[in-house]
Amino acid sequence: MTGVPGAPNRTILIPCVMLAVIMQILDTTMATIALPYMMGELSATLDQINWVLTSYIVAAAISTPLSGYLANRFGRRRVLMTTITGFTIASMLSGMATSLEQMVVFRLMQGMFGAPLVPLSQATMLDTYPREQHGSAMALFGVGVMVGPVLGPTLGGILTEFFHWRWVFTINVPVGIVAFLGLSAAMPRTEPKPIGFDWFGFATLGIAVGSFQLMLDRGERLNWFNSTLITTLAFAAALSFYLFVVHTATARRPFIDPRLFQDRNFTLGMCFIFVVGILLLATIALLSPFLQTMLGYPVLTAGLITSPRGLGTMISMLLVGRLITRVDPRLLLSFGFGCAAVSLWEMSGFTPQVSQAAIIRTGMVQGFGLGFMFVPLTTMTFSTLAPELRNQATAMYALMRNVGASIGIAVVIFLLVRDTQVINATLVQHVTPFNPALRLPGVAELWSLDTVAGRMALAEMVYREARAIAYMNDFRLLALLALAAMPMTALLRRPGPRRPVGATG
Repeated sequence: MTGVPGAPNRTILIPCVMLAVIMQILDTTMATIALPYMMGELSATLDQINWVLTSYIVAAAISTPLSGYLANRFGRRRVLMTTITGFTIASMLSGMATSLEQMVVFRLMQGMFGAPLVPLSQATMLDTYPREQHGSAMALFGVGVMVGPVLGPTLGGILTEFFHWRWVFTINVPVGIVAFLGLSAAMPRTEPKPIGFDWFGFATLGIAVGSFQLMLDRGERLNWFNSTLITTLAFAAALSFYLFVVHTATARRPFIDPRLFQDRNFTLGMCFIFVVGILLLATIALLSPFLQTMLGYPVLTAGLITSPRGLGTMISMLLVGRLITRVDPRLLLSFGFGCAAVSLWEMSGFTPQVSQAAIIRTGMVQGFGLGFMFVPLTTMTFSTLAPELRNQATAMYALMRNVGASIGIAVVIFLLVRDTQVINATLVQHVTPFNPALRLPGVAELWSLDTVAGRMALAEMVYREARAIAYMNDFRLLALLALAAMPMTALLRRPGPRRPVGATG
């Protein structure tokens, strides 16, 4: 589909495409909230129940690169409708699961069918609008992609708290039916292309991505490279990725078209969306446990406090959709990274006494910045690519965002655990009977070293302070990453006349 459909088709098509995107994005974060509620009903331990997430993540990671080939081979309309059907059925089955084994199998199906929804929906949006309206189209698309992870915990908390954890999955059924019916009525048919399939390229990329995702997901629980499994997964990922790169550079018809990476904007866009993935999901991975463990907020309250970040994103996307044709997109992108840096730097000063107003304010600033990052970046990334490369390009773009999110979460959690231990050990060195601070009036009674209760209370307080400092260090690291990305935006080309496919520079 390279033409622009008529207005009536677009009126139906765009909302249905957005429903498919939001359904898939929300499901990932909502399932995380529901895990503690599943444990008892599915008779699973904490480690076992995490396979509900792991199975989905690995299946989605392997299936994402495949979506470009499937769309080219069978037609985007047919693939989208098939994946929506499969995802909806898998969601219904997940909501009906009665054992952990059933849940893991159904989540594998969800990940497999859900992976193509985001990249193919993005390609549909780009093809539906003329090039001069791509900024506005990506603003609409970004609402689902960027707001979904923010609102997911809130909606998941509401469903599990007031209804049942099964509604986290069952709610997808009516949404999927509406999206299917809308696409079947409004989406134009495309002719399938009888192209060959590069099995070796797909296998090496699939093994590399799957092994890498599994390594990141299980690494913290298995103590990283002290585990034989993690070491084996890392070796398999590195070797498979090396074989994939060599094969892609030398094969006549590789799985991923090398022309994608001859385009400077697309290659740089992949790097930037990797950073955006880190900033988006790593912040959520830190903020949610900070609110619950350090401040003692219930899950639902924590979700409500962080939800204004989604409001900031929606406001900025409506604004940037109008600005992008008048202002250099590189300046808008740099401004977005600046907002993220400012908000994260303020978060690096969060203490256990931080107010809700400060959390909401920084969240809205960061959400505002995310909108200014996503829309200009996506517009510039695809501005110089030929339409026939969009299916593969959007698949790789989505994959890079997910890989960035996975790496970001794994790194910040690793640093959080390590820094907490190191800082705690450092602080404990000062807890001695000779420390005059422990002999001050009121302190000696509360944290007396002469009683078991006093020593326990003091140890808990020291550990709490060590963990608070570790959170500060993580937020500061993310702020520096956003700050470092700002000047790099100058390397991107401002969208102009489309360059020929395969043009370099």
